[in-house]
Parts: sequence; C-alpha cells; structure tokens
Amino acid sequence: MPTFQVWARCRRDFLALSPEQRQLFRTALAHFVEDLAARSFRPGLRVKGVRGAPGVFEMTWAPNGRATFHFGTAIQEGQPHVVWRRCGTHDVLREP
Repeated sequence: MPTFQVWARCRRDFLALSPEQRQLFRTALAHFVEDLAARSFRPGLRVKGVRGAPGVFEMTWAPNGRATFHFGTAIQEGQPHVVWRRCGTHDVLREP
C-alpha cells in the first residue's frame, strides 16, 4: 500500500478550498491511489512533471484544480511514498 505525507502548506491550501472543491479533490485522490497501486495513471488525472521543478509532479483534480507532489524515500519496501506539496488552482504551479 502506498504511503503519504502532506506538507503543512498543502493542508492550508486544502482548507482554503470550498466544500465542493474539497470533494472534487477527494474524488481525484481516490482515483490517484487506485492508479498508483496499478502503476498507471488514468488520462483524466493528467499526472505530469511540473516544468522548471525537477522531481515535482502535478495532478489535475478539476478544470482549475491542481495538486503538486513528489516521491519521497520509501517507508515500506517496494511501495511508493507520495509527498503532497500544494493543492489549489493553477496558481499553485507558481510555487509548486
């Protein structure tokens, strides 16, 4: 099972979202976890590297919803460890 860590800044970003946005993110996050276990992301999540930020990735969770993450050191052998960095609008990509 993949492991996760959430930066404090990401928690603040999440709390600043509307209830509807939070639900959209939670839904996308459930798909992300499924896809991570399958080692293949569905096209709708549009997971890709963030330009100008080596090792940082973005995930689309709404038309103007993005979350950034990177992979940290594995906590459980053979399982990915995801570190969530930011969550919000396209603006989070300025400081991913």
